[in-house]
Amino acid sequence: MSAANLQLDRQGRLLHFLTVEGLTRRHLTEILDTAESLRGVAERRVKKLPTLHGKTVVNLFFEASTRTRTTFELAAKRLSADVLNLNIATSATTKGESLLDTLRNIEAMQCDMFVVRHPQSGAADFMARHVKPHIAVLNAGDGCHAHPTQGMLDAFTIRRHKPDFPSLQVAIVGDILHSRVARSLIHALNILGAGEVRVIAPRTLLPAGWKAWAHGFSTVRKQGCEKWM
Repeated sequence: MSAANLQLDRQGRLLHFLTVEGLTRRHLTEILDTAESLRGVAERRVKKLPTLHGKTVVNLFFEASTRTRTTFELAAKRLSADVLNLNIATSATTKGESLLDTLRNIEAMQCDMFVVRHPQSGAADFMARHVKPHIAVLNAGDGCHAHPTQGMLDAFTIRRHKPDFPSLQVAIVGDILHSRVARSLIHALNILGAGEVRVIAPRTLLPAGWKAWAHGFSTVRKQGCEKWM
């Protein structure tokens, strides 16, 4: 495991996918290229690949979700994994079982990957620090912190239509403070070399320290909003 980044092994390969922040353009390009190679699976008569045959993926969703949970489940099944969906509402967490207790109980079932959505920022990171070495953790959204797979999905869509990132001007408008997707997409666009990224929101919906994300870009103020350019 890399001392500098919990997500990487000593060779710089992904062990977990917790956040886009801290990864390199090579990592993100590999993710996008892999997604591109798999894009046609859903259009086949037999929508199956043997990639994860023999692996068990556990969906741990401590927040309500429809699209994210079902798409993760469908993706794992199309890659031939066995999938376990933990129903948090009827699990022992309602009796006070801790996140670590839940982790240990399911870990004992010889699972290979945890897909985690949690209302608390840092929950996926916590799990990645405590799982056994052979288990991967994939963050499906933690608090207001990160949603790396959604951010990469947005970057994938952008690349399919506008593949020349250095020439792009991208504006992200809305509640940046509470949007984990916006955070992940901003980091992804910066890493992929987007020419200009703008964040437009009322000051009350911008997170503390947001100017540090600008990486040398300038700030424009207009009519009570701030625009990061």
